[in-house]
Amino acid sequence: MNATEHDLQLQDSGEVGLVEPVDFHHPHPYEFISGRSIPEFTLRYETYGRLNADKNNAILIAHALTGDHHCAGVHSFKDRKPGWWNNMIGPGKPIDTERFFVICINCIGGCQGSTGPKSINPETGKPYNLTFPFVTITDMVRTQKLLLDSLGVTQLHAIVGGSMGGMQTLQWAIEYPDYVQRILPMATTWRQNSQAIAFDEVGRQAIMQDPEWKEGNYEPDGGPAVGLAIARMMAHITYLSDKSLDRKFGRRRQEGYDSKYSFDIEFEVESYLRYQGASFTNRFDANTYLYFTRALGYFDLAGDYGSLDAAVANMKCRALLVGFTSDWLFPPAQNRDVALAMLRQGKEASYVQIDTDLGHDSFLVDSPELFELTRDFLE
Repeated sequence: MNATEHDLQLQDSGEVGLVEPVDFHHPHPYEFISGRSIPEFTLRYETYGRLNADKNNAILIAHALTGDHHCAGVHSFKDRKPGWWNNMIGPGKPIDTERFFVICINCIGGCQGSTGPKSINPETGKPYNLTFPFVTITDMVRTQKLLLDSLGVTQLHAIVGGSMGGMQTLQWAIEYPDYVQRILPMATTWRQNSQAIAFDEVGRQAIMQDPEWKEGNYEPDGGPAVGLAIARMMAHITYLSDKSLDRKFGRRRQEGYDSKYSFDIEFEVESYLRYQGASFTNRFDANTYLYFTRALGYFDLAGDYGSLDAAVANMKCRALLVGFTSDWLFPPAQNRDVALAMLRQGKEASYVQIDTDLGHDSFLVDSPELFELTRDFLE
């Protein structure tokens, strides 16, 4: 079977098949909300499906904190790891690539091909590191708009995103009300509460207290691996729920362990967290983690616009907000608040709460109810 036949077979089974990332280069200065500028930037992205003649069937997928542009398909026959939302995107799936032109962009400040702290500053020939400007959700949205303009997209049929992606989704509808027809934010918030900010600070301190962080000036092949792994382990716990962890691991011990009275890995849940931490250091940059968690903390629609009602007043899109009962990082009420504010302002908005015990990451797992909601809303 050749590559084309294999790709067609994947499409027949609901998969988008082989995909390749593309780089958008903006050769002009960009000024961040902070007031600081960079001389140019690159955003890496992937697309699935085809843009129609009117160029208005595009759906933007906004990724979460530790996500990236690779949300569907596979990169090669050898690299079979599918994109992080492969269960949602593809031919005949809820986000149907036979109908829609789907695009996902690695955010500005990222570390998967987009310009961020580890990128080379063309003015100095050295990595930006902590000289990179602070990034906000608005910066992510404005740079994404420049990319979409370069593709000739005249209007977004929808924007879909969970967690930090949901923040981007809300900011898009505020920033470009005439450009966005629908928004589907999931497991998100209009501003982080103090508990979420506190968790992010613990993660940042784990990184910054690692001796290998070196004030952000670590070598490209080095860095605070221990601190970044601990940050990931701690954050990953907040993405789950006590019931989901207990169901998956309980108090089971690793094979060969039986009350050894040691500080080595004994319980299966410890092994799982160690694996999550170690694998994360192989794909994510520590400084990007610092910048993105700060962007989460700075996101505050009420603070930026005077009130939540004022923030949504100029929205023109339809909205469906989805919360999950077991999400204790961004509780369901924070999603419902946005829908209620939109309704008070006479906007077309709905809120759905899905009963699940999988925690904050519920939007990433197979869920017939979520799939049906997404499909119906996009139709």
